[in-house]
Amino acid sequence: MSTSESDGTWFDETDWEIGEDGGFDANVEDSGPPPVVAVVGRPNVGKSTLVNRILGRREAVVQDLPGVTRDRVSYDALWTGRHFVVQDTGGWEPDAKGLQQLVAEQAAVAMRTADAVILVVDTVVGATAGDEAAAKILRRSGKPVFLAANKVDSERAEADAAALWSLGLGEPFTVSALHGRGVADLLDEVVAKLPEVAEVSAGSGGPRRVALVGKPNVGKSSLLNRLAGDERSVVHDVAGTTVDPVDSLIEMDGKIWRFVDTAGLRRKVGQASGHEFYASVRTHGAIDAAEVVIVLVDSSQPLTEQDQRVISMVVEAGRAVVLAYNKWDLVDEDRRYLLDKEIDRDMARLAWAPRVNISAKTGRAVQKLVPALETSLASWDTRISTGQLNSWLKEVVAATPPPARSGRAPRILFATQATARPPTFVLFSTGFLEAGYRRFLERRLRETFGFEGSPIRINVRVREKRGAKRTR
Repeated sequence: MSTSESDGTWFDETDWEIGEDGGFDANVEDSGPPPVVAVVGRPNVGKSTLVNRILGRREAVVQDLPGVTRDRVSYDALWTGRHFVVQDTGGWEPDAKGLQQLVAEQAAVAMRTADAVILVVDTVVGATAGDEAAAKILRRSGKPVFLAANKVDSERAEADAAALWSLGLGEPFTVSALHGRGVADLLDEVVAKLPEVAEVSAGSGGPRRVALVGKPNVGKSSLLNRLAGDERSVVHDVAGTTVDPVDSLIEMDGKIWRFVDTAGLRRKVGQASGHEFYASVRTHGAIDAAEVVIVLVDSSQPLTEQDQRVISMVVEAGRAVVLAYNKWDLVDEDRRYLLDKEIDRDMARLAWAPRVNISAKTGRAVQKLVPALETSLASWDTRISTGQLNSWLKEVVAATPPPARSGRAPRILFATQATARPPTFVLFSTGFLEAGYRRFLERRLRETFGFEGSPIRINVRVREKRGAKRTR
């Protein structure tokens, strides 16, 4: 029997099954992290399309414009039973300037750090000076390098691929990333040459997954680079530089964390178009896959509706939360006074989240993020025994019983914690509990058991009226 709170029927606990709570549990092999395959090449040669073909699903943002991918972005992949990480990169050009130069540097980092590299070349265009420069670097790397001659959509086009032998990377693999032609043969060869684990060990145990979210240009990529100690993400003073979520394994205080830098969230997904729309969808997915979320707020500017929307989305997703007020180096005494007022007014419902005042630019107080993350995750993982919970509930209800409704006060018969991550409680009662009383119970739960940094969910199951027919 499964019934809802609103239909006034009894919920039989013995028939109740808890579904997935949305938490992210990574399957981490004891032997170490999986090897990394970097997909590199000039802009618009089909790298992201090939990544999606390897994954068997649409993950990398693809649009018929050069330069959509800007960072190096990691995805978990599986082929013939072998797990590995495929890393999409921005277009690499040896003479790039400005923002494109930063993008090219990310691709160069991927070439250096990956366990194997797939160089994608547009067969229709043929080998360019940029392709030759990339091939020269890769020949010196000592890593397994595979030349993917892309856009070979038919047998007639295979003859054009023969000219790519000139790059000195061996026989080209003729593929069509768009249609899947030849990709399986390429992957067979790649997997055969991969090491069992990545060259750079990520340490033992599964790293906790942290998402960095916030409105555009709030400093997410700058914070990621500060924590990593190198340029993991492209940083530019143009808002919206990050398009894809970017995974980075970072060691802090002797512990490995998996950070995901995400695109800045606009007010509504409907306001974005093209690759910006898909980037927003990816950011939502990154939040759902995370365990704890660092919400970055620009402390030098007044709190906005966008900040509120971002926070609401994270709380609704049920993730642990840390509030990081960035750009603290720009906050003077007057702004600090106004910010405290804004927080009291607009962030009262998130008073349970740890707050850290940081500056990604100067490094101020970023070391305080680790204790805040650990506090929030500990709360998120917390379970309270049924006996302890009901003893607490009995005292609370005796002191402050639920308000009467239609002349009769409901009785709470029993309580249990259904799941952790986030902590979710189910109350079995004889009548509906008002939203205000639920908020009261949440406050008392926090006062007694903590839960700092974690949202709490309270569900109510109402007993059916005496003599009512039981339904299944």
